[in-house]
Amino acid sequence: MAVAQQRRATTASLPAPIGGWNARDSLAAMNPLDAVQMVNFFPTPTDVTLRQGYSKSSIGITGAVLSLMSYSSPTTTKLFAATATIIYDASTSTATSSLTGNTDGKWIHAMITTAGGSFMAAVNGVDPMVVYDGTRWSRSATTSTAQTISTITRGGTGNLTATLTTAVAHGLVTGNTITVAGATPAEFNGTYRITVTGGTTFTYTMATAPSGNATVVGTYSVVYYITGKNSNTFAYVNLFKERLYFVEKNSLSFWYLPVDSINGAVAEFPLGGIFKRGGYLQAMGTWTIDAGYGVDDLAVFVSSNGEVAVYKGSDPADPNDWALIGLWNIGQTFARKCVFKYGGDILLLTQDGLVPLSAGLQSTRLDPRVNITDKIFYAISQAADLYSGNYGWQINYFAKFNMLILNVPVTGGNEQYVMHNITKSWARFTNVQAYAWEASGQDMYFGGDGFVGKFYDTYADAGTNITASVQQAYSYFDSQGQQKRFTMVRPILQTFNGVPTVLCGISTDFETVDLTNQISFNPALLQIGEWDMDNWDNANWGGGQLITTKVWQGVTGIGYAGSISLNVASQNIEFHWASTDYVMERGGVI
Repeated sequence: MAVAQQRRATTASLPAPIGGWNARDSLAAMNPLDAVQMVNFFPTPTDVTLRQGYSKSSIGITGAVLSLMSYSSPTTTKLFAATATIIYDASTSTATSSLTGNTDGKWIHAMITTAGGSFMAAVNGVDPMVVYDGTRWSRSATTSTAQTISTITRGGTGNLTATLTTAVAHGLVTGNTITVAGATPAEFNGTYRITVTGGTTFTYTMATAPSGNATVVGTYSVVYYITGKNSNTFAYVNLFKERLYFVEKNSLSFWYLPVDSINGAVAEFPLGGIFKRGGYLQAMGTWTIDAGYGVDDLAVFVSSNGEVAVYKGSDPADPNDWALIGLWNIGQTFARKCVFKYGGDILLLTQDGLVPLSAGLQSTRLDPRVNITDKIFYAISQAADLYSGNYGWQINYFAKFNMLILNVPVTGGNEQYVMHNITKSWARFTNVQAYAWEASGQDMYFGGDGFVGKFYDTYADAGTNITASVQQAYSYFDSQGQQKRFTMVRPILQTFNGVPTVLCGISTDFETVDLTNQISFNPALLQIGEWDMDNWDNANWGGGQLITTKVWQGVTGIGYAGSISLNVASQNIEFHWASTDYVMERGGVI
């Protein structure tokens, strides 16, 4: 009598790889909820989502946007984009030029609010410090001394150009701002940004034409100035306890202004006797901690050779107030934007990855697991080795989506290593060519080639497909020594506004999948029925509801461990991956 053969097919299920990208563990030891590769997917606590895209929020910019600067006062919010020579106002859909004649676009900025208003100061180590006061950008002068005015004459188109002549050399440069007072006619008076035309002459543009040349010349005063040190040597600025501090380029000194000041004489504080390994001062940060007597802010200075000096106090000129707490060694820093305020802590970008200062000062070099990039240690270490000399390294936090963003300027473009702040899971984003990032309000912006992009506000990359790939970590499916033949997989997907094409594959026994050959298509959107217009039985109804898709796809693979890979190309479709079902036939033990 014939005996019916026992069915050998079995099923198994795994959640989507919410553990994120793992570039640390061996393939054989990796958690099955991690991913060998995760490109343009983002792991959340509940599922893996296709990353959102961007729109071009401001165009009309000539050149690459190397810096973004957000200005905010009680009445005004502005976003500025800097190229190599121009600072643009990028607050509207078409950017407008705000300050020309710069020689470097790699600005570091800080906000300060004083009795005189809200100001943004920016430095780049080449040009004089620039200041935005809510109305105009100005270059800081190197002198506060106003010279005697000899004449003020009108001219130019509509007689709106005033030419001011001083009795002796004025010492100003184009872009400085002055205030003229006491002149007659009164139209000559006001606050203006000047254009220098000679050692004793400069011009400015009036709002209203005067009736003639000045019969009373009055006086002028310099509005923004730094004395004691030329501000074009300042490469970094930080606000700490109501003072602006500046890092001097290629030096181990920092400089600081008086309290609540945007102007004045700066004082030097040398750190050459503190840092034992030499190098130069890279950056400064503000570290908020509870030292046992309440919350306090500490000043953190980071050198290029990986030393960190921490000071407490508020006045570096007072030895009874300003004191060194300690000096520590961390990994070498290689980017000017290596310090980022992360809650009350500070993140330091080093050769070893992103180091939280609170844990890093204790054991970073001895125990790299304290680094929040520990799970992608080899990837970030390799990137630091290969691309440390490229401009664009930057850390930023996108609170709306619990997303920490590390911009990585790879050769030929830019990538982002991103971490979910809750799960500490990582992913890699590509095809977002960002040179700089800046949070403004609740939104995140980046600087691209000729535009400013608003990130994560759409499900397309400026109207083009988002392509993504992921390979989940290998699993033995609870039978480590048993061979299996994989025949089908079924990813459980939830989408909104359509269903993109998803290609699945299976690899076995620790092969890594080449995910570079992406599918390319323009998916049709799911058209939602319009009330009183569409046929009830033919239209798609329930707009706003997620569509759950469960489709078996055939795969072929024989091995002890299996790993699913997904390739997706999508446009204007929200995409979530919840879990995957597998069909396999288990073999004998060989």
